[in-house]
Amino acid sequence: MTNWIRACGLDDIEQEGARRFDHGGRTYAVFRSPEDEVFCTDGLCTHEAVHIADGLVIDYEVECPKHAGAFDYRTGAATRPPPCINLRTYPAKVEGGSVLVAMPIAAV
Repeated sequence: MTNWIRACGLDDIEQEGARRFDHGGRTYAVFRSPEDEVFCTDGLCTHEAVHIADGLVIDYEVECPKHAGAFDYRTGAATRPPPCINLRTYPAKVEGGSVLVAMPIAAV
């Protein structure tokens, strides 16, 4: 079972950009694609626990700001080392101008 949580407004994220949000003691990153789709991943790089939303976003990839590893934010897949562990992803949608993220009930 999931619960939809408001992460931010869609206008709070630039196209091909990211925004960090914290909820329930955890950090997440919300991304806005070139086609205005939204995606959500865990907010810390799996390599060195750096805030991934601070990285460079181009097309569907986010580059970690510390060691230039990269992830596909749609799937969470690590696409360039040094990270070798994927990011966890969460369903996201836009409703009424807000970005909503589905959180497992345990995280709410």
